[in-house]
Amino acid sequence: MNDYKIMCKILRLLDKHKGDEDFDYALISASAMKCGYAEREQLMIELQENGYLRGLVYTQAMSDKSPHLAEPIRPRITMKGMAYLEENTMMAKAKESLQMVGDIIP
Repeated sequence: MNDYKIMCKILRLLDKHKGDEDFDYALISASAMKCGYAEREQLMIELQENGYLRGLVYTQAMSDKSPHLAEPIRPRITMKGMAYLEENTMMAKAKESLQMVGDIIP
């Protein structure tokens, strides 16, 4: 799965389960995303730094090349994250509609 798809899947799951006190965070684990732990960790940090989610705590020691998440994680989707998902859904529908029109019109 590429980085973009992983980030979208994480945001979709957080959006679907927002407010759910019993949300199983294993659904957004590295194994569930079919990627490495370090990759998922950096993608989650990137999502937070860009305002799409919040609630992560991460640190970076002098010896670390990149920041690392402090477990357990409890991320929440932000309004910006929800708007991003909505825009992507609308763009995907528009693209599909244009493809259908292209198939009909020679």
